Order: sequence, then C-alpha cells, then structure tokens
Amino acid sequence: MPLTDRQIKLIKPTSKEQVFGDGAGLYLRVYPSGNKDWRYRYMIKNNSYWYFLGMYPSLSLAEARLKAHELKALVRRGENPIEKKNEEQQAKANEEAKLKARITTEELFNRWMKFDISNRKDGGAEVSRSFEKDVLPEIGKIPAEDITKAHIAKILDTCLARGSDRMAKVILSLIRQMFRFAQDRDLIQTDPTATIRKNKIGKPDVERERVLSESEIKILAKIATQAGLNKPTQLAIWIQLATGCRIGELVKSKWADVDFKTKTWLITPENSKNGKPNTVHLSSFAISKFKSLKTFQPQSIWVFPNRENTGHLNTKTITKQIGDRQIGEERKLKNRTKQTTALLLKNGKWTPHDLRRTSATLMTALGVLPDVADRCLNHVEQNKIRRTYMQHSYTKEKIKAWNALGKRLDILTKLSEPINAKLQHKVIE
Repeated sequence: MPLTDRQIKLIKPTSKEQVFGDGAGLYLRVYPSGNKDWRYRYMIKNNSYWYFLGMYPSLSLAEARLKAHELKALVRRGENPIEKKNEEQQAKANEEAKLKARITTEELFNRWMKFDISNRKDGGAEVSRSFEKDVLPEIGKIPAEDITKAHIAKILDTCLARGSDRMAKVILSLIRQMFRFAQDRDLIQTDPTATIRKNKIGKPDVERERVLSESEIKILAKIATQAGLNKPTQLAIWIQLATGCRIGELVKSKWADVDFKTKTWLITPENSKNGKPNTVHLSSFAISKFKSLKTFQPQSIWVFPNRENTGHLNTKTITKQIGDRQIGEERKLKNRTKQTTALLLKNGKWTPHDLRRTSATLMTALGVLPDVADRCLNHVEQNKIRRTYMQHSYTKEKIKAWNALGKRLDILTKLSEPINAKLQHKVIE
C-alpha cells in the first residue's frame, strides 16, 4: 500500500532500523534516532542499488515520488543513477579546480556578473559598461590571482587623468566587490585592492547641500516656461517638488501606479532606490500636474514614455535637459539647446535631486516633523533599534505633510506665466 503523509508522521522509531515501501522502488527508512530518509531501489544487470534521495520532511512524500519517477526513467534507458551522479560531481569538481587554477580576470568578471551583479535592477548593465570601458581592456586577459595593486592603480589613474574622479571611486568599489567575491570562493588568495583607500582617490567627495529657496522657486516657475523645455519636463520638476520623489522613480512609473480617485501614486519596489514601496499621497497641486501630463500621450502605459512608446524615457534625459540649460554662455552644445543659461538661479546650479532635498526642506519649514518628512521621501531609518521597534506608518501625518507642501507650492507658483503654447505639443527629446 502506498504511504500517506499522516502514516509517515505517526511512525515511531524503534531500537532497530525500519523500512517502509511506497511502491515503484521508493522506500522510507526510519532510524532509531527518529531520523527519516528516502531511498530509491533499482536493479541493473542483476545488481541491486540504493540511491539516497533526501531527508524527510525536508523532502516531502510528493517530492520523493517525483524524484523516484525521474530516476526510474534513467534506469529504463540503461543508465545507472549513482554512477551518473558520481560523474556529475566529478565533472563539477574538475571544473571548479580548473577555475581555481588559472581563472582570468575576464572569466572572474563574467562569473561575478552571472551570480551576483545580474540580480541588480538594471541587470548589471551599468557595471558591465564601466568594466568594458575601463577595466577589462587593461587586465581582462591576466589571471585574477596575478593582479596586483599596481594594475588597479593604473586603471584608476586613467580615470583621474580624464577628470573622472567620481568614476575612479566607483570603479575601485566595483573591482573590490569582484575580488571579494573571488576570495569568498577561494578563487584567489589575496585582494589586490585591500590596501587602496577610496578617500585617497582623486578629490574628496563633496556632499551636496543645494536647496532652492522660495524666491528661487517663484523665479523657476517663470523661467521654466521660457527655457526651451518641453511641457512634460516642466511638469516633472513640479511633481518632484510636490512629492519629494527621485527623478528615476518618476520616469519609470506607469499610469497604473497613479490613482486619481484615491489621490495616490505607488512607487513600486522595483522602481524605488531602496527596494521598498512608497505610497505617495497626491495633493491637489500634484494631481493637477499628473493630469496635465496624462494629456500628452494618453494611450501610453508609461508616465514618461520614450519616443517609440516601447518603454519609459531614459532616466538621465530630464537631468540632462536641466543641466544643459545651466552650463553657461561660454559653452555651446552641438545639436542641443542654445539656451545654456536659461535655468540658472541666483544661488547656483541645481539638479533634479536637489528638488527632492528642497521638498523635504519646505516640509520642515511648514512645521512637518523631520521623521515624517523622512518617511515621505521613503528614507530608511538608519538606527537599527528604531527601525526594528518603531513600526508606525505615519500615514495620516504624511498625507498632511504632502497637502501642506502642495498648498505652499501652489502659492509660490501662481505668479508664473502660462506655458508657451509652442512648447505644449513638443515630443520629449
């Protein structure tokens, strides 16, 4: 009689080993210790074999039957499952020994990409681009275990020589991740980046503190309409200020995430930087901007579709449009805007990310508690104890904060001139 899950659970261990048949060569073995495991028995050339399948209950009855069925098919083809398993294990061991022996940096990179980096949101596209440009041409063919600090320094110096201080720091961080991946798998003995200090590479990092003042926001409301920006980009500026979102979160959103009835916008985990969802309450100010945005390509599923409507707009496009209009009169851009000073403000250059910082600053100036403003921006609490024990959602407080922010922005932008009619139907560049 076939076994049942209930029967198996009721089996009590005895002083001797017990064996119970389920049929079709599948057996449950119960040991005096109480442990239970699955075995598959088969015959080849008048020889009997027992194949270990796994421990119960980690391997359930249904899973054990499925494995036994698969092994039975092998036996019918004249293959010995135990010998096949041994061959596979030996082949795997040989492959690992081969990799450990003389794996090149390029091979290491490919393995690191496959098992680690490919799980990132962009599938590792940015990491791949950086390595193919700066790292692999220099050390890709060299065995990973032969890479020295001098090899890494040469790569970093090349980045610094072209003025890419930040990229040099990023490259160092990525190379270090790759070699630590290799160390964890005993592919190399030492990490060639171990003694290279990131803070000694190029110029020291400067933390941005740029916040737009209320007077600058008033000015921006006027000049944005005359800067040669298309209407969707103008609306992106105000939606960022009204919600405190990241520009990438906005650009990658779909209209299915925006609910005008409930006045909410869901920033999904795959779109948020920290991988945590954030439900943004939309003030009347924000709702008006989203509705205006909807009129441009109403049939698209994307809030900011690309030219072909095959996906969302490149996440760097809006940042580039804004940056191009602040580079100064002395610089000319080929095949791009001639209004290279159109968005300059009195306190200096600004970026879309500065709008996020400005949004939080405006909230706190309106009396919103810093903790609530942090939650609106979907910041992760840095203090582990507070993060663990303080689970209040702040939903009501966040709604009040976003509404207060929207009302203030509505006041600050009311003096702005109407959007230039010539710009209303331009396609995003």
